[in-house]
Amino acid sequence: MVAVTRTPRSNWIEQGLTALSAGGPDAVRIEALAQALGVTKGGFYGHFADRNALLEEMLDTWERESTEVRIRVEREGGDAQTKLRRAGLLTFSSDRLLPIDLAIRDWARRDEAVAERLRRVDNYRMEYARELFGALYTDPDEIEARCLLAFCLAIGNHFLAADHPHRTRSEVAARAADLFLDSSPDNRE
Repeated sequence: MVAVTRTPRSNWIEQGLTALSAGGPDAVRIEALAQALGVTKGGFYGHFADRNALLEEMLDTWERESTEVRIRVEREGGDAQTKLRRAGLLTFSSDRLLPIDLAIRDWARRDEAVAERLRRVDNYRMEYARELFGALYTDPDEIEARCLLAFCLAIGNHFLAADHPHRTRSEVAARAADLFLDSSPDNRE
């Protein structure tokens, strides 16, 4: 007798996150996920009570991965500038986390519970940025402004449609990051 293999719970969550990234929360449909996984939708109910339970676990996964960036950055070490750059790359340049993050930001505009999760994650990220910028600057107002600029660049860069004559968007974004990460002595208080 051949044992029936069950599609792992993590596969459903991952496929849900992929669907969310591509089409928002309305694209997270059990039938569509089952089809993408090449299984029947019956296996879904062995893991989740309903679609809402899956959506909650998807948000849990995103929140955990978003906050684990700090652990990865700290484990790899380096000075504050290196850590700031690495955290930005892991969060806002990644092929995995960035599309999910952008989809959740859009979803949060219409769902207060999702907005609260996003606020919690952004506050966690901002606190880490304050800590790192605090190693470079002493003025609390400058630290806060640089944190805001960093987040505005990281998130807003994906929504801006403008061209940059004679430069790529990546080149301009890298130069912008250099400007707000500049910790030369004349920029310290």
